[in-house]
Amino acid sequence: MSTQKVIAFFPEAAYGPALNSVGIAQACEALGHKVVFLTDPGMTGVYSGYGFEEHSVNMSAPMPPEDMARYWVDFINGHIPNFRKSPFEQLDNYVKDCWEAIVNTARWAQKELPAVLDKIKPDLICVDNVILFPAIKQYGKPWVRIISCSENEVAAPDIPPHLSGMSVDDKEGHARFRARFEEVIKPIHDDFNSFLVECGEQPYPLGTFFEASPYMNLLLYPDPVRFPRSKPLPPERFHYLQGCVRKDKPYEIPTFKANNDKPLLYVSFGSLGSGDVELLKRLIKVIGKLPYRALFNVGEYLDRYDALPDNVLIARWYPQPSVIAQVDAVIHHGGNNSFNECLFFGKPAIVMPYVWDGHDNAMRAQETGHGFKLDRYEWTEEELAGKIATCLSDEVMRAKLKATSASMQSRKGPQDAARILEGILKNAE
Repeated sequence: MSTQKVIAFFPEAAYGPALNSVGIAQACEALGHKVVFLTDPGMTGVYSGYGFEEHSVNMSAPMPPEDMARYWVDFINGHIPNFRKSPFEQLDNYVKDCWEAIVNTARWAQKELPAVLDKIKPDLICVDNVILFPAIKQYGKPWVRIISCSENEVAAPDIPPHLSGMSVDDKEGHARFRARFEEVIKPIHDDFNSFLVECGEQPYPLGTFFEASPYMNLLLYPDPVRFPRSKPLPPERFHYLQGCVRKDKPYEIPTFKANNDKPLLYVSFGSLGSGDVELLKRLIKVIGKLPYRALFNVGEYLDRYDALPDNVLIARWYPQPSVIAQVDAVIHHGGNNSFNECLFFGKPAIVMPYVWDGHDNAMRAQETGHGFKLDRYEWTEEELAGKIATCLSDEVMRAKLKATSASMQSRKGPQDAARILEGILKNAE
């Protein structure tokens, strides 16, 4: 384009959406545009670490930065007992509490967003969240919705409900889950609709917290795991990015005290799921007995681990795409970045979900033959060992993963997204 444009990204205050947006932002910057990030204060430093300008937007009552950074960590840790429950059982606790908090973030963001947008003067805004921020829709510039959660966040009557983790064939279960979700969510949704009306927007149907952008909606899900919709989403407004893996720092696999000639595993439950220390310790103990090596992401809880098996190494953080590219199999929580990165690099996964769309991604990995869904707690050592062995030896699964990886890498999701965003900017001139 003849002139540099300003593209603002506003991801949810979680590392999954944040790092997905970084991947697209890197590709936009490569086209010559200026990229800025709107960020919850608790995520300050994440985007500047990749070289991007940051602008804070309070998503809750102002508090010291260290308290803000811990808000969602404490929220998740407080719900660890609920991780043992089924997705249906989580509707009355985790899901309910989550939506209450999310609606609150939308109300708080509206206080500062108009002024922040006036300050940075974006030509295009990309929002990766599960809820509408009216100020973005009303700013007067094109806006794009990014769906970095499971594809069924864009609902349809013939696919499993978002957050349900159900098989595509469980139609009776779908109806039961939808009915209970709407029952639980109604008071929260009524409050959100009141907020929309206050902002001059039309109320949403029960259960809906966000609308499709009239400009473009970008979905991370790759074709091999897409849900079988009887009415496909219109391609002029919905585009599948086939994953969107960011460039991260290179990583050199360290030398282990044992098993350096054995297959390498990577285990991570994300920045929030690392609070489930007892589960990670159990996995370390079991994998310590097996003929493998393993890298464990334990987040900020490094001091909770003492003696480790000789074939296990732990760290607070890894440049995950650089690591997954080099391992033989992955155990993860079903977060959409981990889910897509495994597919992108053709790595079999054992998905042990605990909340949100991890349930849906785990089921899609299993139903499409790209890995296994495994209950987070109800497994035996023999069962885990058997699934790891299958991930490493099943030729049908590995052939499927190889084909999926080749397809995703050929599509170059971040560059694809950047070209689409540039097209929207050209049409807006």
